[in-house]
Amino acid sequence: MIFSKEIQPQNFAERVVWYAMTWTYGFYLLGATYIVGSVVGWILFFYLLLKLWLQDESTPEAEKIVIPWITWVWILGMLMMEVALIMGHLDYNLPTSQIIKSSIGWAKGWALIALYPLAGCLNIRPQLIYRAACVICFHTLIISPLLIAAPILHLPETLYVSPLKAVGAGLGSSFFDVSLYNVDYDGQIRQRLFAPWGPALGFVANIYFTLAMREKNQKWRWYGIIGAVYLSQICKSRLAQVCIVSTPIFIFVLSRLIRPYMLILMGSGSVLAGILSNNIINAIADFWTSFKAKRADSSRVRAALKEIAFYRAETEAPIWGHGVLQMGPHVVEFMPIGSHHTWAGLAFVKGMVGFYSLAIPMILSLFFLLIKAQTNPDAGTGLAILFILFLYTFGENLEILAYLYWPGLIMMGIGFTNNNNRKLTDNK
Repeated sequence: MIFSKEIQPQNFAERVVWYAMTWTYGFYLLGATYIVGSVVGWILFFYLLLKLWLQDESTPEAEKIVIPWITWVWILGMLMMEVALIMGHLDYNLPTSQIIKSSIGWAKGWALIALYPLAGCLNIRPQLIYRAACVICFHTLIISPLLIAAPILHLPETLYVSPLKAVGAGLGSSFFDVSLYNVDYDGQIRQRLFAPWGPALGFVANIYFTLAMREKNQKWRWYGIIGAVYLSQICKSRLAQVCIVSTPIFIFVLSRLIRPYMLILMGSGSVLAGILSNNIINAIADFWTSFKAKRADSSRVRAALKEIAFYRAETEAPIWGHGVLQMGPHVVEFMPIGSHHTWAGLAFVKGMVGFYSLAIPMILSLFFLLIKAQTNPDAGTGLAILFILFLYTFGENLEILAYLYWPGLIMMGIGFTNNNNRKLTDNK
């Protein structure tokens, strides 16, 4: 059963999160995934404001909302993104209509990266998010025969594009279509399902994998793990496959730094690494060469995009950036400069201000969660989410995909809080 007495959503915030997650494939068929992921963050934000407004001295301690200082850092950082956006537009004399359009984009992107961790201050139990992630992965396994048969039977790649595309002005149809599979330029078949492109599906698969690992029910945990691994494979993303292996290893070590056995293992490992340093360096170099060679054209374009973005940011608009993405030259196959790399995109579009508006919250969160993860499992999960986000800053633009990986952001926000025993309150 999906529901059990202890996992059933018990308050408004939990119901919003539960149904927004478990109905993922239903929203996908409607072409509404982007809209739901963008709206839920604002719904939870206004609900939190209402709770704060009604909160007074008579409010039970367990129900009081306390926003940690690290969450405020994310809020301030994402607000600075909007400041950089406006200043970049003004520097390049872009019209007011463009500022409004870009600000709406900010509200559906960077703002969510602050709003969802803020929602972690609400009374949302981590177990509910873990189970919901497992449910999504279970649904994936159910439809897997169709995904396998579709290209064999030569079914159409895209069944239809939702009329809801009209809501997402400026976005490509891939955010609103229902796709059975995709055929790459090299003839390789890959899946993207409810994500706009293959690597994005790999991104969210890693988020689900991390959440599923924390599910207590063994049956559902295995559904989640197998489904997440399956998603990471069918998307044919190199980064997804590396991330899904490396994240559990790194987090296992980082969340146990105060354990004597881990200190002994790390000490022994450092000695061994010193002895085998040449072999390790050569192995890493060979792996990186092989990693890039798997999709050599993609690696070449991404490297060129990054180089152009950083160069033009440094020479043309180092402080506030260019305000908007710009179409790239033929050498990058006319892809937008600032895409496919969060740091390069920030430097190009929002300048040094935007770059550090993300870097500072990430660095401070790393230390905050690293310390807290030694004694708090939820903080360990939040640390894993942060690690995945950091890895994907080098392959995706985080703000564009926030509507997909938002459950991980809520979990990161829960990791920031001090409420380890969330109670079933606010049943209205």
